[in-house]
Amino acid sequence: MSETRSTSPIGIILMVAAAFSTATGQFFWKLAAGGGLFDWHLWIGFVFYGMGAVLMTVAFRFGRLSVLHPLLTIGYVIALVYGVSFLNEPISVTLVIGTVLILAGVWLIGGDEH
Repeated sequence: MSETRSTSPIGIILMVAAAFSTATGQFFWKLAAGGGLFDWHLWIGFVFYGMGAVLMTVAFRFGRLSVLHPLLTIGYVIALVYGVSFLNEPISVTLVIGTVLILAGVWLIGGDEH
């Protein structure tokens, strides 16, 4: 097993793309809730989620697990944006604070030299 000492920017970009893709897949699954097995939202959700898994797998080739995997938390931020923007879900002060903390953590983990 090879050990990766550093994380390249391409690994970070791929992991953020994976977070975006999986959050988008989950958004479509939310739209499919109650629609049944033949709801097209369900299948689009599977496509996005599968793309996220592939992107994540490829991203791990370009960096350390301890740096890349926490970057998936940006998916929580993307899901929040989807919920507020497209599902008219309410946003609270605690959600905003949590989002800021997640983004700060992503920046601290992925923005430093590794």
